Amino acid sequence: MKDTLILAIESSCDETAAAVVKNGRTVLSNVISSQIELHKLYGGVVPEIASRKHIEKINQVIQEALDEAEVTLDDIDAIGVTYGPGLVGALLVGVAEAKAIAYARKLPLVGVHHIEGHVSANYIENPDLEPPFLCLIVSGGHTHLVVVKDYGEFEILGRTRDDAAGEAFDKVARAIGLGYPGGPKIDKLSNEGNPDAILFPRAKVDGGMYDFSFSGLKSAVLNYLNKCRMTGEKIVEADVAASFQKAVTDVLVGNAIHAAKELKMDKLALAGGVASNQHLRQAMEEACRKENIRLYRPSPIFCTDNAAMIGVAAYYEYMKGTRHGWDLNAVPNLRLGER
Repeated sequence: MKDTLILAIESSCDETAAAVVKNGRTVLSNVISSQIELHKLYGGVVPEIASRKHIEKINQVIQEALDEAEVTLDDIDAIGVTYGPGLVGALLVGVAEAKAIAYARKLPLVGVHHIEGHVSANYIENPDLEPPFLCLIVSGGHTHLVVVKDYGEFEILGRTRDDAAGEAFDKVARAIGLGYPGGPKIDKLSNEGNPDAILFPRAKVDGGMYDFSFSGLKSAVLNYLNKCRMTGEKIVEADVAASFQKAVTDVLVGNAIHAAKELKMDKLALAGGVASNQHLRQAMEEACRKENIRLYRPSPIFCTDNAAMIGVAAYYEYMKGTRHGWDLNAVPNLRLGER
């Protein structure tokens, strides 16, 4: 049977990425051009700068991905591209590029939901993983607990009512004075701190058993820092970072394990940028071991934005017969499960 090769493009935020994926599970290449150093100057992603950088880099990144996979466009069966959610200008660069290649080469075009991509990252290193399973998606813009019923088919059990977990990490990191990107810096600093030094709140959401809320926790950290500064009390930054991180992790792990037990599911996966957080990974491992749940989590390189995960998602959409026309557009607020 002939192999199916997908050329995938991802440009939803501040990474310009391209990959070649074979048969939905084998990554032949995964090229990422990150803009983190550029956006550090501004303390966060500047959409206009991100879009311009994507335009500069996208052709080069695609060529690198083809070269690394040792294939040409003649070998490609379909083009997969992230079309939402994300920054509209950044998404448009990837979508326009994908449409141009697909049109010129008469190839099928498959638009991919960015979060579906994150979930699909778990298939890359786990050949035995197949739906149904439970997935906790934790990133800068999203915190979702979903049942993956089939490839590309989701039932949302819970979502954040306010800030996403990654957003809370960035805001707290800024308040402590760590700068951008906040998640990895808090993760690292937490190793030197006492996670039980300060008791920060764990929010329970009325009427949403599996929903999350992190804005009260973020406010509690800011209030604690302000109080210390006003009273001249010494701030131990590592303790603040570790205690905050433990509060986030406790809620994420607690909701996911509760759902797995209630639904009698023995497979749980992590997805999204925050899934690369070492403390979250360790806490989830321990909890899953106790409850006899099989835990899946991508390597950190497949947790953060990359095109390999988009190629995997695009393959399963392609096999289901999903095709997009030349009217495919960027949808910055695309919801999970929407087409």
